[in-house]
Parts: sequence; structure tokens; C-alpha cells
Amino acid sequence: MKKHIYILVILLATFSASAQKTAIQFADSEMKRFPQAWQIDHGSRLYFGYSQGLGCLSMLKVWKQTNNPKYLDYVVKWADTVINYKGDIHLYKPETYNIDYINSGKVLFDVYKQTGNEKYRLAMDRLVEQMKNHPRTLEGGYWHKLIYQHQIWLDGLYMGAPFLAQYAVTFNKPELIDDVVNQFLICAKHTYDAKTGLYYHAWDESKSQKWANPATGQSPNFWGRSIGWWYMALVDVLDYIPNEHPKRQELIKIIQGLAASLEKYQDKTGLWYQVVDKGTQSGNYLEASASSMFMYGYAKAVNKGYIDARYKKVAEKAYNGLMDNLIVKNADDTLTLTKCCAVAGLGGSPYRDGSFEYYVNERIRDNDAKATAPFIMGCLELGK
Repeated sequence: MKKHIYILVILLATFSASAQKTAIQFADSEMKRFPQAWQIDHGSRLYFGYSQGLGCLSMLKVWKQTNNPKYLDYVVKWADTVINYKGDIHLYKPETYNIDYINSGKVLFDVYKQTGNEKYRLAMDRLVEQMKNHPRTLEGGYWHKLIYQHQIWLDGLYMGAPFLAQYAVTFNKPELIDDVVNQFLICAKHTYDAKTGLYYHAWDESKSQKWANPATGQSPNFWGRSIGWWYMALVDVLDYIPNEHPKRQELIKIIQGLAASLEKYQDKTGLWYQVVDKGTQSGNYLEASASSMFMYGYAKAVNKGYIDARYKKVAEKAYNGLMDNLIVKNADDTLTLTKCCAVAGLGGSPYRDGSFEYYVNERIRDNDAKATAPFIMGCLELGK
């Protein structure tokens, strides 16, 4: 009997390893490409960047799935070198009120729990302090950055809200939860498009930006990755919003609406376009980060019961589309994810006008962390 149980355990372990093969292979590929976590996303210096934080978050999820300490060690080493004994964060400038800085704080919860080093708690406190003083719209929505005054970007909801919600739960600060929920409701109110069911990249309360619609303040296009940030923010923040919260169901309804809308724009390949609703327009292309983020969003939302189980087919189709069209297997057995938009934004200098031509002509590269990390996390959610 014991022999049979032992064989069953071995078979289950083998099946589990097989089920996670793509996620593990891609995580290992990233670690081989970027031996130090600060190098993630082709980083050239030690930095507390949101892309490094995103990549490290995916590594922590692989660690939790596999119990292999190498993934945790990879993240801890980065955190240890970027945060000093006083909790000061290397190159962090809170006075810029840049919400992107907050994203990397998500990895510090696990690092703090595993190491017990108080410097990580101090670093998280500093990030929360920034958000306490962060400039807001008149309704209380966080500006994206101090230099982007009066503007809410979909990207920012992913960067800040899940961190604050997890901090609230971890350190018993329930007063933060209502504010976090309201960030989503304010953003949805001003970026949602009823005709398509999609969300515009950004909204300018002042309506003064050249990219802003003079009547609505909305930016002019539906950029895939910005909606991907929004989708991931929604499914991640609900991990920390109490079931009894009176507005929790409103966030779930947003997810359900988004799932229904995005399905309409999924290409026959299983992928989505850089500008989501203009797949037939010349110059548009099937883009890796949006496709990976949507795969993750659908898969996690199904697993959590937020959307109907039939949507798992949408996530599976996305996975197959990524594997068949954008994943390249290299001679050294590493995997490369191609067709990643390197960066896109609004305003600044040179000025980014949010036009279709702007989005499709931004730089494209391989193995951008904004695509690779969601790809890993989506694979984990799908058991791939």
C-alpha cells in the first residue's frame, strides 16, 4: 500500500511539474538572460523600477508554485541591494509623486515575511507615505505623476492600488480600502466608452492636454497594454478587498463587462492588437504585452469565479496564440517573447499625442518585462 501511495505521489509531482512547464521554462529563460534582477527589462543600472518589480512579482509566483528557492533568492537579492538598512530606496524620489514607483513595493511583502528584515517594512511605509500626500483630482483620483497634472492613466491603477490594498490587509489599515476601491470607480467613470465597452488610456480632468477630448477629457485611443494594466489591477486588487465590502461587487461587474468586451476584439490567432479596436487599420500589429495581460486577466478571473467558466477558452486561445505566433525557442532552450511594445505614454517631450499613428510606431522589442511577466503569471493561472 505504501509503495502505491509513493508511486502516486511521484506521478502527481511529475504531472505538476509538467503542467507548469511553460511558466518555469520562461522564468528560467528570463533568469538566464538577466542573471541579476535589476537587469530585467534590459535594465542598465540598479533601480527600483516598476518593470523590475513586475518581473520579480512573477518570479515570486513561480516560487510559490514550485517551492524552488532560487526564484525567491533572485528577488531577495535585488531587494537587498536596492533598499538600505534604513529602508531608503535607491534612486527613489518621492517628491516626483510618480505612481510607477509604488509597483515594486508589491514584492516586499513576501521578502519581508521571508527575511524578517525590518528595512522592507520601512520601505513599504515610505511608499504609503507618498500616496498619503500624492496629488489628486477633485474627486480624489491619484494623478499619474506630478508632471502629468490632473491626469489619471489606466496604468496607474495597476501600479498603486493593489499595493495599497495589500498593505491595508497586511498591516491592519482598513481605512485604506475605501480609497482604493474609489480609485477604480473614479477611473472607470472617466475612461469607459459605452459604445465599445473598452477603456481609454487616460483622462485629463483639466481637458487642457492636446491629446484630451475637449468635451470629455479622454485620450483618443484604446491602447492594448493600458487596458491590460487595468484588467490585471482589477483581478489583483480583489485579493484584498473584503467579501463584505459594499462596493466589491461593482469591481466584479467591471471585470465582467471588460471580459465580454475584449472577447469581441480577440483576433482569430488568439491575440489582440496594439490599438485594440482597429485591427484592420494599416500599421497595427498583434502585440505581446496586451495579449499576455489579457490572458492573465481572463484566467485569474475564471479561477476566482468573477466571470463565467466559459471564458477560460478565451485565455487558452490567447496562450495558444502567443505560443504559435510570438514565442521563439532558442538554440539554448530558452524562450523569447517577440512583438512587445517597449513603451508608450501621453504628453511629455517629445509630445505623445495618443494618436493611432503614435501607438503603432513606438519601438518594438523582444522580452520586454511588461509582456514576459504577465505571460509567466498567465501560464501559472492556466496551469501551463
